[in-house]
Amino acid sequence: MQKVRKAIIPAAGYGTRFLPATKAMPKEMIPIVDKPTIQFIVEEAIASGIEDILIITGKLKRPIEDHFDSNPELEENLRAKGKEELLELVEETTGLNLYFARQAYPLGLGHAVLQAKAFVGDGPFVIMLGDDIMADDVPLTKQLIEGYEKTHASNIAVMRVPHEETANYGIIELEAQAGEGLYNVRKFIEKPEPDEAPSDLAIIGRYLLTPEIFDILEHLEPGKGGEIQLTDAIDILNKTQRVFAKEFKGERYDVGDKFGFLKTTIQYGLKHPQVKDRLKQYILDLAKELKSGNVDNQMAPKAPAPEHDKSNQQLK
Repeated sequence: MQKVRKAIIPAAGYGTRFLPATKAMPKEMIPIVDKPTIQFIVEEAIASGIEDILIITGKLKRPIEDHFDSNPELEENLRAKGKEELLELVEETTGLNLYFARQAYPLGLGHAVLQAKAFVGDGPFVIMLGDDIMADDVPLTKQLIEGYEKTHASNIAVMRVPHEETANYGIIELEAQAGEGLYNVRKFIEKPEPDEAPSDLAIIGRYLLTPEIFDILEHLEPGKGGEIQLTDAIDILNKTQRVFAKEFKGERYDVGDKFGFLKTTIQYGLKHPQVKDRLKQYILDLAKELKSGNVDNQMAPKAPAPEHDKSNQQLK
């Protein structure tokens, strides 16, 4: 059995949900307090024993490469001023076995993963999506690797979600339980409507797959949204070799939308040694102001103008 040594991080999307910030800056570089979101993903990979990481990028994603590159001028400046703690923070993002490939056209997650075929070769590998930051005593990627070592098969991370939100996820149809928190899967379904969803177990952005997935992706027709859907390819793979679902019981932080990003920033800030005490006090003070109704609205964002739907019968 080959060891899982490689991981892919797709980071080629436009990040339209974070416009205007992402007009000229990659979504993956927006910081949670002081750390870019993509660095959390890379750290999880390293902590799980991954040795080589390929980041799939696109247009305007060069700052990601710069972040993980050395900066001799900055490092020398910090060293000369005796700022050793800051120097350590800068140096911990360099010297990693990171590689980069470009996805010329955003044709879906499956198409992005296909760009890594030569990098992966003939061994199992992990896909880690940047919209999900996972927290647990054992990193989720390591849990999938441990699952692979037991099953010798692909393992997909899943988590229970509110049933009304199934249309936002790939959903699994269960066949049988294969162990504690491990399931045999009858079918993988891309974003089913709630009345069609066979379960509440959603795919959450961590996949351990065997290399046979690439042959499927090369011949896969576009699915939902006119894109090459990774979920569709996994469902086909499951027909020829077993693909297990591993239920994640830790904390998932969804940084793919504004509200999830804000919640993650607050929760991470409450653990950050430099700001946690002041942030906690600020939240307590703000709660008092909200309760009294005395909240300063000077920085409130301008409300967007309502848009008419295509039927022009109601306002969205």
